Amino acid sequence: MIRIFKTEEGAVHQQDEITSGSWIALTDPTATEILEIADRYRIDPDDLRAPLDEEERSRIEVEDDYTLILVDIPLIEERNGKDWYETIPMGIVTTEEAIITVCLEDTAVLSAFMDGRVRDFHTYMKTRFILQILYKNAQQYLQYLRIIDKKSAEIEKKLHQSTKNQELIELLELEKSLTYFITSLRANEVVLEKLLRNEKIKKYPEDEDLLEDVIIENKQAIEMANIYSDILSGTMDAFASVISNNLNIVMKFLATITIVMSIPTIVASFYGMNVNAAGMPFADSPWGFLVIILFALAISLIVAFWFYKKDYL
Repeated sequence: MIRIFKTEEGAVHQQDEITSGSWIALTDPTATEILEIADRYRIDPDDLRAPLDEEERSRIEVEDDYTLILVDIPLIEERNGKDWYETIPMGIVTTEEAIITVCLEDTAVLSAFMDGRVRDFHTYMKTRFILQILYKNAQQYLQYLRIIDKKSAEIEKKLHQSTKNQELIELLELEKSLTYFITSLRANEVVLEKLLRNEKIKKYPEDEDLLEDVIIENKQAIEMANIYSDILSGTMDAFASVISNNLNIVMKFLATITIVMSIPTIVASFYGMNVNAAGMPFADSPWGFLVIILFALAISLIVAFWFYKKDYL
């Protein structure tokens, strides 16, 4: 899908035709759309296809007619009715006439620009636009990291009383998301450092400050992801032991109840033996059955009280 945007009079508008200073947003483009844009701006089609490969690495490639910046962006993926986090590549191609973004899916990073929610955004200011995208990307990582931290805290509350593996599996999914984030953020950091040294992309003094802000935000996201990952890893180890201990407590309780309940069974078994009634206490008494029941109940209560004092119940 091809969408064309251009800022006019301080607002972003979607257009039908490509003009100078436009932003061309390619979202899961077809082969025909890729060839159309590649021919128009003399871009290698493989460079436009690169962001569509989920395994593509972050990098910068400088050609005669264009510059390709490839970074990883965070994405929410719904699985089994729950939101999980991963990263996918996004390509930014800058030419003399326009700036082109290529991504496999619609993302919150670019949607903010399409909806006009970013201040001082102009499609014709290509260098600043690139840095604003990268800055928004770093902020999106930070936002998702805070959400992951809150979700992990909610899962931890459930784990205190849990004897199942569901909560641990959810924590494992969050840890995987953090691993993806850390890997992608480190790759993006390399791209930002190369961008800082790249002389082909013109940078004005205010752009230099914005680029430094992007690098700082990205480093902060890396540090947060590392901290959350370490905390989550330690939490998983601790709560794996907690779940095992909870299960042991349940088994101990059930074993204690089994012992207490087995006492009446043992007494009843003695009186159920095929032996001479003359040798059985209370066999001839009309109150014998009640006496035996009360005797068995008394022993069970004594044993249960002893287990209670030992903190087994």
